[in-house]
Amino acid sequence: MGTSFRLGRIAGIEIGLNWSWLVVFALLVWTLATGIFPSTNPRLGGGTHLAMAFVATALFFCSLLLHELGHALRARREGIAIEGITLWLFGGVAKFRGMFPSAGAEFRVAVAGPLVSLLLGAGFVLIAFVPGLPRAVDGVVSWLGYINLTLLAFNLLPALPLDGGRVLRAILWKVKGEFAWATRIAADVGRGFGYLFIAAGIALFVFQSSFSGAWLAFIGWFLLQAASAEARYVIVRQALGGLRVRDLMTPDPVTVTPDLTLGEFMDEVVWDRRHTTYPVVEDGKAVGLLPFRCVAEVPRREWDERRVRDCMLGLGEVPTFEEDDDAADALAELGEASVNRGLVLSGERLVGLLSISDLARALEARPRRRRRPRDRPTPARRDVSRV
Repeated sequence: MGTSFRLGRIAGIEIGLNWSWLVVFALLVWTLATGIFPSTNPRLGGGTHLAMAFVATALFFCSLLLHELGHALRARREGIAIEGITLWLFGGVAKFRGMFPSAGAEFRVAVAGPLVSLLLGAGFVLIAFVPGLPRAVDGVVSWLGYINLTLLAFNLLPALPLDGGRVLRAILWKVKGEFAWATRIAADVGRGFGYLFIAAGIALFVFQSSFSGAWLAFIGWFLLQAASAEARYVIVRQALGGLRVRDLMTPDPVTVTPDLTLGEFMDEVVWDRRHTTYPVVEDGKAVGLLPFRCVAEVPRREWDERRVRDCMLGLGEVPTFEEDDDAADALAELGEASVNRGLVLSGERLVGLLSISDLARALEARPRRRRRPRDRPTPARRDVSRV
């Protein structure tokens, strides 16, 4: 899940928002202000209900962020690199670079988030019992206690990619010693829950005309897709097993400088060596990537005025890799990138260009390997997602 807005860092971990978060934030504020709080606190006015809804929604997403930080900080203690946390439509995603080193490590990372939610839910419930609280405050903390504990129970369902599904996979992995087998079983359970939620949601929507049925079916669809993605990822890992970025990249690609005008770029570079993207290098350092489509969108009359730096994507907008990075890890990252290309760097120096088509050709060329007796995973990028 890509980040649309970067908020900063907490404990060295980058925090971001996906645009879909804005949708669910507005929907939740509207639901609380027009339905839940008028029902639980009818004596308060509409303005108070709206203020309560904003505060409750903001604190709810703070709770989700703390949940994800629980996962991320525990993962860092296990020696797993953390790419960041993104809040989105279905809650939060903690992105890790590097596979869990053991079943025990995955178990500890998986339960860290629910433990945070348990503490938050219990804390809000206890605050609600404090005598003399203003009605508005009592209404907000009561709802926060309820929603945190409800989401805790839902997250502990044994369905990938929920926390309970990761706990199930860790236990199966520990028992049999096969990560791939454990993933397939946990993914199958996740798909089963997905189909169940879809069926229940459709039934609620059709027979009770309840909009919550549509939401439940949507959650089921998410679980179905995410569980299937987990299973596919294992197959890809096995097919690309042992391959590194250096094995698939294009070394010493054609580069351009940022001060080159677009007219010079077309005459001196594209005329002889036409590609879809061109790494941009300045003073021996990689500074970005120039997609040819961006140049094509500039009117021809402006080619002598506009320069490469005006059209290129900066390093922060382009996936970057090292030569020893795992190929499956790179595939997962390129799949989320808008240009499907990544720069391979050694420090700040460009050493190659990697495209998703390079990885696709490698998958086609290598037959699927049979399952090994003890399938220990090698480093790979993983996301921990939950509703």
